[in-house]
Amino acid sequence: MWRNFEEKQNEAGSLKGATCEFCFCTSHNTLCFFSFAFLHFCHFFFGLFMSTNGTVIDPTEVLSAYGYVPTRAVAVIFLILFGMSTAAHLGQAIWFRMWWLIPTAVLCGLGELVGWSGRYWSSFNPAAANPYMMQITTTIIAPTPLIAVNFIVLGRIIRRLGPCYSRLSPRAYTRIFLSCDLIALVIQGAGGGIAASANSANPNYITTQNLGGHIMLVGIIFQFVALCTYSFFGIDFVRHYHASRPVRAMISSDERGEMTTRVRLMLWALVLSTSVLFVRSVYRIIELADGWTGTVITTQVYFNLFDGGMVITAIWAMNIAHPGLLLGRESGLEAKDSEKELLKLGSANSSHTNFV
Repeated sequence: MWRNFEEKQNEAGSLKGATCEFCFCTSHNTLCFFSFAFLHFCHFFFGLFMSTNGTVIDPTEVLSAYGYVPTRAVAVIFLILFGMSTAAHLGQAIWFRMWWLIPTAVLCGLGELVGWSGRYWSSFNPAAANPYMMQITTTIIAPTPLIAVNFIVLGRIIRRLGPCYSRLSPRAYTRIFLSCDLIALVIQGAGGGIAASANSANPNYITTQNLGGHIMLVGIIFQFVALCTYSFFGIDFVRHYHASRPVRAMISSDERGEMTTRVRLMLWALVLSTSVLFVRSVYRIIELADGWTGTVITTQVYFNLFDGGMVITAIWAMNIAHPGLLLGRESGLEAKDSEKELLKLGSANSSHTNFV
């Protein structure tokens, strides 16, 4: 894909060696984007209310790896929504002293901000390869830490309502599914790095890019299976709790907890978050299986609805139905378990997002 794309771009006049119109440099690196965004953000924010796209571009006349020109207004809206949610999650994590939310919900928000910044950048220069690869890799990987929030919260609910109704102990639940999330993150990060390194100057660039896409697809499928398994155990726990049928021998600490209104709201928030992330995973599997030039990946409305829309719903659900508000501050044991497991997830994620 990139070879044909860049050959056509070179025929029209390559940007290499030309002066950047934003910061007058010749490097065309990420710093150009940040300088440009800082100087022009306010202008385009107000322009959002004047038109759907500040610069009218005919997609048929633009060489874009997307297959379309990303709509600037949509990118700005998602940047605002993700920015607000990320800031709120950081404040809530500090207020409730739930530090594990920083390498999960906050990290997801930051990743989405990077991805949508790439799409915003592409709305001005849809022919540029760097912002395209930046957004495709980060928006695929970013929701992975958010899924970990669901795993941890359900473990806390199980501990509160009665571990005897769960086939797995709360600690085993957290460790098993966080490990699955970590594995999925590593696989997706490796695939994203390989795809981003594809260069049209290399005769094997198509093979390299397809290999990266296939590895990311494996990571998403693995994550999807883990999400389905998590949902099965969660439904099984709720069913046995309501039927008052323990599935394991009760011990002194396994007294049946009360299903309060707040716990019920937290469960419904988990249902909503898990459902939209489930839809998003199905979309991503179909998208990557369809290929880099397939109909799904080159249709903007699908991405905006089934990826951006689903992730923003999930992350805001955890803002509104926050575990600190509905379940209260964590006990020493809960905090220790959550933070210990998330240390691995946070360190792994930081080491696999440097390719962006």
